[in-house]
Amino acid sequence: MKLLIRNLARSTTEEELRAMFEAHGAVQSCTLVMDKETGSSKGFGFVEMPKQSDAKMAVNSLNGKDVAGSKIRVKKAE
Repeated sequence: MKLLIRNLARSTTEEELRAMFEAHGAVQSCTLVMDKETGSSKGFGFVEMPKQSDAKMAVNSLNGKDVAGSKIRVKKAE
């Protein structure tokens, strides 16, 4: 299941994002969307988890969580 993570702090790294989701199960891929001109994070990214049950558990526990001063939003990517 592919998840969209929004409202990330610009300082959040892909490694930190992956670690957050790996606490709930296997992570297939983890991508932060970067600004081409500045090379900094745009504040959102995608995480793919092979097991739907793990992904749902991650959404339930991480959606609305305060991470580095920002309340992240996690939902299934459309």
